[in-house]
Amino acid sequence: MALIKRLSQLFKADFHAVLDQIEEPEQLLKQAIRDMEDELAAAGQRVILGAHEQEALSVRISEQEDRLTEIDDQIDLCFESEKHDLAKNLIRKKLEAGRLMKHLQTRHVANEKYLAEQRAVLDENQSTLEALRQKAELFTQRVSIPADGVPEFDDIAWMAREMTVGEDEVEIAFLREKTRRITS
Repeated sequence: MALIKRLSQLFKADFHAVLDQIEEPEQLLKQAIRDMEDELAAAGQRVILGAHEQEALSVRISEQEDRLTEIDDQIDLCFESEKHDLAKNLIRKKLEAGRLMKHLQTRHVANEKYLAEQRAVLDENQSTLEALRQKAELFTQRVSIPADGVPEFDDIAWMAREMTVGEDEVEIAFLREKTRRITS
């Protein structure tokens, strides 16, 4: 059983090695950059649309506030003139306008939250795109093969490992900085 498992792992490793040789890392990186640029454009479009909707909602809320003020003035006039039937109709309109106002305010708050989320996605995508571009630049600036025939910087996986900062490293550096500041 252990022999079959080991042979299976060997086969998988060889298969993955063959796939790695077939894939062109530079082309994959360029495609990842194009995909990220497309996503960045889509996120930017969502932010623009959300901002336009936010403006439209603000205008409608302002219009409803004016309408409610106007209805209140009309209700005051009806009570002064003792036109109770007309006052009831205006009160109905005021209640309807109040419900519409609540709905608009709810949509405004929800859209504001959505817009903030989309802006965060946009910022995150811009950071990711910049990181991809930097990796692509490093990849294309690899040192050419010197006269001795041994390339200085040929291992892309090594570059990726060296350029990536892990959460553990951040935590350790944070603790060192904190300790250094406490002891000072």
